[in-house]
Amino acid sequence: MNICILSGSARENNNTIRVALAIKNLLLSRHQVTLVDFRQYDIPFINQAQIIPQQLSSFQQQLANGMREAQLVIIISPEYNWSTTPEILNFLHRFGEKEFAYLFQNKVFSMVGVSTGKGGKTPALHLTSILNKIISFLNLDSVVCSGIFESHFTKEVLNENGEQLGNAPYENGMKNYLEYTLRIAERWCRLGS
Repeated sequence: MNICILSGSARENNNTIRVALAIKNLLLSRHQVTLVDFRQYDIPFINQAQIIPQQLSSFQQQLANGMREAQLVIIISPEYNWSTTPEILNFLHRFGEKEFAYLFQNKVFSMVGVSTGKGGKTPALHLTSILNKIISFLNLDSVVCSGIFESHFTKEVLNENGEQLGNAPYENGMKNYLEYTLRIAERWCRLGS
């Protein structure tokens, strides 16, 4: 299965990339995985510039290619002021349009929320709502997976390379989340073909 992971924090030394790398490491042995790191983010706001599909920047092209090829898109967001990041919101606003609808077609979307403490549910739920709206508005054959993962105390459980630091409940939670998400994606792909 082709999987695209969006690491949705533009901050340097962010915890979101730790979670993205941990998930990528767990998936790589059985799946084709593309990781899009929002630290290279350059999508302009609507009043700054038009996005022309034939003139995408390197980051925008990587994002479009990763999503186009994927059957499963995992969006990872830190909890940012009780929601998701402005970069993810702007990405969804700018690319959640008819000319980019193909990026959201025939996909399973799954959300992960990241926190330095105990949190992460709010951005995952917010993103679930937005993705469901895009799918509905554009009349797409896609689904948002109901399972979410909350990465609590991220720096204490993952190092900067996404390697687990021996927290068994965290490791089991991530493993269970991925198994559930993959079951949903495999079923969706099988039924859609």
